[in-house]
Amino acid sequence: MAPSASSSLAVVSSARPREVHGTGLGALRDAVPGLRPDLGTAPDGPDVLVTGVTLDSRAVRPGDLYAALPGFTTHGAAFAGAARDAGAVAVLTDDAGLARLRADGVRLPALVADDPRAVLGGLAAVVHGHPAQALTLVGVTGTNGKTTTAYLIESGLRHLGLATGLIGTVETRVGATRLPSARTTPEAPDLHALFALMREEGVAAAVMEVSSHALAQHRVDGAVFDVALFTNLSQDHLDFHPSMEDYFQAKALLFTPEHSRRGVVCVDGEWGRRLAAQAGVPVTTLATRDGVEADWRVRDAAWPDLVLEGPASGGRPVVLHLHCHLPGDFNVANTAMAALALLQLGHAPADVERALGEEPVVPGRMEVVTAGAPRGDDPRGIVDYAHTPDAVEAALRAIRPTTAGPLVVVLGAGGDRDTGKRPAMGAAAARHADVVVVTDDNPRSEDPAAIRAEVERGARDARDGTGAPDPLVLEVAGRAAAVERAVALARERAAASAPGTVLVLGKGHETGQEVAGTRHPFDDRDALRAALDGTAYRPEDPA
Repeated sequence: MAPSASSSLAVVSSARPREVHGTGLGALRDAVPGLRPDLGTAPDGPDVLVTGVTLDSRAVRPGDLYAALPGFTTHGAAFAGAARDAGAVAVLTDDAGLARLRADGVRLPALVADDPRAVLGGLAAVVHGHPAQALTLVGVTGTNGKTTTAYLIESGLRHLGLATGLIGTVETRVGATRLPSARTTPEAPDLHALFALMREEGVAAAVMEVSSHALAQHRVDGAVFDVALFTNLSQDHLDFHPSMEDYFQAKALLFTPEHSRRGVVCVDGEWGRRLAAQAGVPVTTLATRDGVEADWRVRDAAWPDLVLEGPASGGRPVVLHLHCHLPGDFNVANTAMAALALLQLGHAPADVERALGEEPVVPGRMEVVTAGAPRGDDPRGIVDYAHTPDAVEAALRAIRPTTAGPLVVVLGAGGDRDTGKRPAMGAAAARHADVVVVTDDNPRSEDPAAIRAEVERGARDARDGTGAPDPLVLEVAGRAAAVERAVALARERAAASAPGTVLVLGKGHETGQEVAGTRHPFDDRDALRAALDGTAYRPEDPA
């Protein structure tokens, strides 16, 4: 019997239902196409009882099937002995993995597949009794806006009276229980275990972010979303996807009958229009821009209020009056997308208006940070997760009209990731900010100074075409020092004008900074609050 995940300190990979019933290995083989048995010397043969699934040998529990998958550098079969010793009763692998198992003397019964990752989701679903079928599922994909839209939908569902779950970049929720998220979309065994835990805890509806990595790696296989949403597509993750076309086609997988029943697609951009045209499930389209044909469109948007108008019903157009709690045109789109998701789930327009009128909390997304002891010259402090060129541009466009004084932006770029977006991020910041402070994000294994130089180059090369003076561009090593410098500059420049805004971009909700293989505690919100208070930001020692 697996323990319940009842503490906020639990990790998602340990979140399993309390009650486990198990499935015979023979039943698994018959239920999932493409599996070949190799029984080894196990006395119980194909009828060995499997009560859980994991692809992490360190997370194995007695009764688990261990998925030994080929990796970039090491085959998971190398750890099958450790999995056996921890209580694994069977293995899923490929032919190369099977040969390694037997060479190492691991005699557990095995299920063999040409592509074991491709069958892992379906297998995990069977082991846990197809828990996704007991939930109303909403999946959100896109480059930007996934987290905010997911939080808006989850908040709306809660205010409609449903017990909810949430899976995404910031956190995982099972009812009122919060768990830290290791990645945007969990691996398939962890995902189906989470669904089983949600079912056990009485959750009725779950909302989750679905990344392109997850779709390409079969992490959401075995689950069919009642509604799938597409927000937008722009340059990101080209360290994983060889091209934008490959990135798009990975996202498009969500809008096939294997993964969803219906979709909501924002068609403001060309990628959205392509998706709406090729989707394999019925889709409802949304436009927030003039001149774009769509089923639903946003009109009369004067932030924070907007009007969403749809197809006629009973001879009159359906109209929703919505309140957007977060600044920016992109949050108008996110709010409208959330409303359409709720409508697609069958909720009445008046109920959707009421539910989305309640203010959500979206950590690290346009999150306002205030000083503990406010001063008259305090700039407005805002932290946002924007870490792509389009997201940086959108964030600054949202804040610029609401900033009477100087707009100071702090940003960097992550190491070991898509390098092509770094100059473009700097350029986007320089087109709209009065001051651009270039600093470190998560340098990971790269030289922080080299990353800063690429972002700074883009900022210095940018021209806004209006004839206005170029923004001040500074490079400041160390993220805390950069935030402190940004606040000081905002105060200095506000002396002859109204108070300005300091916008810290890139890390949002994150509570760590990865440098040279070590994750150091760091929270942009705490660093910004300390700078506003005039105190030194000293996070804990590295973990």
